[in-house]
Amino acid sequence: MKMGPTGMSLISPCGPVLLSQPLHSLSNGSFTLSKISALSAARGRKKMAATTPTNTRTRETFGFKNLMDTFAVDVQRAEGRQLNVPLISPFTIASSRLEKVENVAIRIELSNGCVGWGEAPILPSVTAEDQPTALAKAAEACGYLRRAPAMTLASVLSEISGILPGHEFASVRAGVEMALIDAVANSIGIPLWRLFGGVSNTITSDITIPIVSSAESAELAVKYGKQGFRTLKLKVGKNLNADIEVLQAIRMVYPDCLFILDANEGYSAKEALQVLEKLHEMEVTPILFEQPVHRDDWEGLGQVYRAAKDMCGLSVAADESCRSVADVKKIVEENLADVVNIKLAKFGVLGALEIIEVARASGLKLMIGGMVETRLAMGFAGHLAAGLGCFKFIDLDTPLLLSKDPVHGGYEASGPIYKFSNARGHGGFLHWDNIAWPVD
Repeated sequence: MKMGPTGMSLISPCGPVLLSQPLHSLSNGSFTLSKISALSAARGRKKMAATTPTNTRTRETFGFKNLMDTFAVDVQRAEGRQLNVPLISPFTIASSRLEKVENVAIRIELSNGCVGWGEAPILPSVTAEDQPTALAKAAEACGYLRRAPAMTLASVLSEISGILPGHEFASVRAGVEMALIDAVANSIGIPLWRLFGGVSNTITSDITIPIVSSAESAELAVKYGKQGFRTLKLKVGKNLNADIEVLQAIRMVYPDCLFILDANEGYSAKEALQVLEKLHEMEVTPILFEQPVHRDDWEGLGQVYRAAKDMCGLSVAADESCRSVADVKKIVEENLADVVNIKLAKFGVLGALEIIEVARASGLKLMIGGMVETRLAMGFAGHLAAGLGCFKFIDLDTPLLLSKDPVHGGYEASGPIYKFSNARGHGGFLHWDNIAWPVD
């Protein structure tokens, strides 16, 4: 038998899936099976299974929400390790400067042999965790999973939320949730994009130009234009005059590009309004102005949004200001922005799904982004975006900023277009014993 890096067969990565009723064929992003009750099977014994069926054999569409309550999981192994990867060059935004990626990878193996992978990204001043804290909390969560009896996916994710609560541990929670959901998707043999709705198997991303000189930004704009990127996301917010120079330089070399301005809380409301006025003079309109002011400056956010809307119909996104359902409701009720940025590391996977639902019901437009992540976390987010098909702005580019790619398998990238196959789960994995490179 040909073995993979985790000691599992590359031909059949999981053992047999024990279902009380047969799994039927995939169709339009969903599959059907007989109604099953997982809780009764989970209680009192450790076993990876869907459980004894009721006498009613009515069939139903079976998606992620159904899976949460009808499939019991038994974790055999779980571990978090450092995921250190060099950057091509330092990544500077208004609120921080990243010299290297120091994330945490999560590997979870179920008793049926199926493995799931997740990633907790660490971005100083944005995520609450640093790498030592993330490793310690990942170890705590993984220790619980190894000891826990079999239970439904909903139950185990609820327990993880208790161990890793709130925004304080959202990034680690997201990594553990990713790994659990990926392992279960591997168990039932479907890709995540189908599990999350199956709307599409492709997405088109923008690409980010960090805070650099106007000359460097122009070089990057030309480079990315040749690679097929139509939308550039420009990091701004440290120096208003320098930001305008960057915009002018990019317009000279790539006049047809679309662009997003992301201030990462860097401007005051007055400065953000000056940027809008200058852009109006230049007859340049971005497609989005992201987080123009400090996360707690709600009044300033609303002021910039209303001015942008009145001046040129420009959308304004809340990113750092949007970290909970309560924040989304405040944004809607007080008319503070018309876009919210969904990042799994801010909310966790389940929290993100809840916020997506609330935002869509409220009429907000959606953006999906990330921290500085490998193709593990970006792949999961990409599957989610493709499967749901509800994101107007897609910003899942940071693997392209890394000097090495530690992820094997996973999605295929051709310039800005990411394609997701029918491989089960998110399809990516790490060589577990060789995931950390020395970073100077």
